[in-house]
Amino acid sequence: MLELSSLVLTQGDFRLEAHLSLSEGSSVALIGPSGAGKSTLLAAIAGFLPPTEGRIRWRGQELAGLAPGKRPVAMLFQDGNLFPHLDIFRNVALGISPRGRLSGAERGRVEQALERVGLSGYGSRTPGELSGGQQSRAALARVLVQDRPLLLLDEPFAALGPALRAEMLALVAELRAETGATLLMVTHEPDDARRIADQIVLVAEGRAAPPAPMRALLDDPPPALRAYLGDNGAGD
Repeated sequence: MLELSSLVLTQGDFRLEAHLSLSEGSSVALIGPSGAGKSTLLAAIAGFLPPTEGRIRWRGQELAGLAPGKRPVAMLFQDGNLFPHLDIFRNVALGISPRGRLSGAERGRVEQALERVGLSGYGSRTPGELSGGQQSRAALARVLVQDRPLLLLDEPFAALGPALRAEMLALVAELRAETGATLLMVTHEPDDARRIADQIVLVAEGRAAPPAPMRALLDDPPPALRAYLGDNGAGD
């Protein structure tokens, strides 16, 4: 279980509070207005932003004080965070070893991850030689080799067209089901939440609300969510 206990995050005048828990293996979409703190919440869980108050626990273990690389977290960013001067194999291998020194078994893990995301045979290419969708697949392969129980997605497919984005979300859902990972995904698209999430955490007005069933929340949104969605996504 992931527990955010009386959590307070601050950056300048910005303040976000969260007091909630997520069951292990759940798939959760973070939805709310731009600037509400969705990415900030992921950054705190990943260890990039220390809380002002409160605790972050995973399976009862306090995560405060653990460096990002020591946390049970794999994070996929908006830009994929691929290094343009490295080939795809080495980009993915960074998920196992920052120095790129791999054993034979670890090299096999990289090859298997590339095959799983549909990039078998692409390891020698650079990111610039791949399409946007292929770059997203490579970034996902790097997350896959990390084999962490918490998977955080910060709108990694926002730049893709609707059809390709749906394809990537379907792939993420398959991988999550195979690994049993707990998924938290920032999205501005209600349709994306419907595709991948079973729960929603509404981040608005300085607060991350406890998770609620996805379908019930989108079909009958509370005022803060209705104001964000407007005529899109509510009651579909």
